[in-house]
Amino acid sequence: MLFNRLQDQAVALGWDFYLPVIIFVALVALAVPVWAAIGSAAILMLLMSGALPLSLVGESLFDGIDAFALTAVPLFILTGDVLVRTGLSRKFLDVAEALTKFARGGFGSATVLVCGMFAAISGSDAAGAAAVGRMTIDRLVESGYPRPYACALVAAGACTGILIPPSIAYIIIGLVLGISASTLFLAAVIPGIAILVSILITNIVVNRIYAYETGGNIGFGEYLANVWAALKSGWYAFLVPGIIFYGIFSGRMTPTEAGATAVVVTIVMGFILGTLRLSDFPAMLVSSAKVNGVILPIIAFSLPLAQALAIMGVPQGFVYSITSVTSEPAILIFLMICILIAAGCVMETTPNIVILAPILKPLADNIGMNEIQFCIMMITALGVGFITPPLGLNLFVVSGLTGESILKIAARAVPFVFFMLCVTLLIAYVPAISTTLLPDIYK
Repeated sequence: MLFNRLQDQAVALGWDFYLPVIIFVALVALAVPVWAAIGSAAILMLLMSGALPLSLVGESLFDGIDAFALTAVPLFILTGDVLVRTGLSRKFLDVAEALTKFARGGFGSATVLVCGMFAAISGSDAAGAAAVGRMTIDRLVESGYPRPYACALVAAGACTGILIPPSIAYIIIGLVLGISASTLFLAAVIPGIAILVSILITNIVVNRIYAYETGGNIGFGEYLANVWAALKSGWYAFLVPGIIFYGIFSGRMTPTEAGATAVVVTIVMGFILGTLRLSDFPAMLVSSAKVNGVILPIIAFSLPLAQALAIMGVPQGFVYSITSVTSEPAILIFLMICILIAAGCVMETTPNIVILAPILKPLADNIGMNEIQFCIMMITALGVGFITPPLGLNLFVVSGLTGESILKIAARAVPFVFFMLCVTLLIAYVPAISTTLLPDIYK
């Protein structure tokens, strides 16, 4: 019976679905802002299908973003911005450099580590790429790395911005699918670290092959002294991620409360250190508002579109279309990953989440995939898109910082993409990677 109903819904799709999709693709190809392309497609779909009265669109737009969980998004963005302006981010780099100084390729590894540290605060990959890129790319070149590879290393490391909690992407997918962001943060710890380790290993292997960076000739005593000096000089910077992680994972704070606390603590530190002044606040708030202003309109316009797709039965029709080709779970999981990676190559994470999550979730349910595992797999697969052309966001960020060709950076990013894909496949086929830290009720 379920199969027959899915078949009926799949056959019912007509130009009221396909024409808005074609127009959306055309608008994106013409470089129209994503929120405007999504809004145009959503309104046209509603007009043609009658799935939702247009008089309710305005209410739907505001109801969609009137969520307490979304308050965490601007707070984490602001925390990352304050972190950079107060100079606390350089303390992370000093500690990361001290920890990796014993090995060849040490500063390259330090760059990846500091990307992970920044990700554990800001939850944004683009912010991490910009902040870490400014601090490390020139030094990577001085250490012997070709500039395109240095850019690729930063771009890949910054992908952890949406993969290591607290992540804006997990807040959004939790909102869309009705899953606690705190639960997703806990589930994402091991996968996020796995991606970080894969990038570290990739850099070590590439450095061994091409000998970009020499060094590592340091005694154990000197190494410990360097680590101790770095920690002694910048231990207070780690209070910020410590507060976020302890507050969220202990259950004492919601992600929003943890983000607000982190903002206050970071600002207080800046005043105490004398690296932050009241005159810095306007520029700091404007900068964070610009980033947030890109995210929220996309969410607002994507939700009516997602509602229209649901009313028209597109998710069920998609499940039927795919399962009519094959019912093998392993193949279906692989197809989902391919769809997500392809989508991540041409569109930003936020619209991909809001549009694709409700469509792919029924397919994951159909094959018995854990919903938490599905969310982790989806965000990880989309994360690969940040360093793949034609619209890899991190590629554009580091290219803008350095003036390097995007294609040259993308070519050097191929090894990172390969290893990240390997981790994505592990997450997709090994549920324990995502569910080990979760209470039994979620397994």
